[in-house]
Amino acid sequence: MIDFTVTESEGARFDRWLAERVEGRARNQIQHDIEAGRVRVDGQPQPARYRVALGDHIEYDLPEPPDHALQPEAMALAIVYEDEQMIVIDKPAGLVVHPAPGHRGGTVANALLAHCGPSLAGVGGEWRWGIVHRLDQGTSGLMMAAKTQPAYDALVAALAERRVSRQYLGIVIGSFKEGEGSVDRPIGRRPNDRKRMGILAEGRAARTDWRMLCQGGGLALLGLALHSGRTHQIRVHLQSIGHPVLGDPDYGWTKPRTLQEMGQRQRPALAAVWPARQMLHAARLSLEHPTEPGRHLRLASSIPEDMERVMATMWDEAWRAAVTQWLAQ
Repeated sequence: MIDFTVTESEGARFDRWLAERVEGRARNQIQHDIEAGRVRVDGQPQPARYRVALGDHIEYDLPEPPDHALQPEAMALAIVYEDEQMIVIDKPAGLVVHPAPGHRGGTVANALLAHCGPSLAGVGGEWRWGIVHRLDQGTSGLMMAAKTQPAYDALVAALAERRVSRQYLGIVIGSFKEGEGSVDRPIGRRPNDRKRMGILAEGRAARTDWRMLCQGGGLALLGLALHSGRTHQIRVHLQSIGHPVLGDPDYGWTKPRTLQEMGQRQRPALAAVWPARQMLHAARLSLEHPTEPGRHLRLASSIPEDMERVMATMWDEAWRAAVTQWLAQ
């Protein structure tokens, strides 16, 4: 840990102030550290946009460097699209994206490094390996990585400017009176639990649009669209409106509580196909190619078997036409 006391540059933006004083950390890395709760002002986390004040005491828990270079690991990848600039894979649930304590190997990053070659190690900067956005371990579906720095920069900019369409399917608890809606609530790390996110007034702006595709028996199938990409965004937003994702271990209901809310007929059927992870799937990705202006990519992922089992159990075949129509839009 390093610490500072602000004696000059009062009013400077927090992340920029730190970038001028912390050697070896780029500004985007500092922003990530701030979001991860590694930086505190007078003992409290502050957003990157915070303006420092004279006398502020800043503590910065610098992340430890990896104890060894990331090792390439040949793993089967479900490649949906690939060229010399980028790759899009269909990530299965359970696969971790980035190395972390307890997951030094067997990650998407290890697999991409083996597949794309050693040049990927420098794409996107430290500990990125070209990965532009991530999916939670328990979430399945499409995610993209850049194979060159120009492609990485273009994809990051497109995400920031909301020129990438990311659409998800989610099975949630409860029923809806409206056919569609939006959740527009700021998200930040919970002060008393830094591993979990929550709706916080001082959090970062976040918006999720939803459309009800099918419902009945105490569950609903939603089509979801992201307008921002905060950590755990969909899961936190749906929890905040009383419709947590089915099977979510962090923001959802327990199995006994969920089954108690089901109808008498659906209860034993759902218990028999209870999912081992949150029922959230990145189903569609639409974007302009990062280095070929005017060329648009529209990619889709098949619904995983565990989600199909739940949907078929709850709604027979009624869900299939609704999903097909939604994906075709």
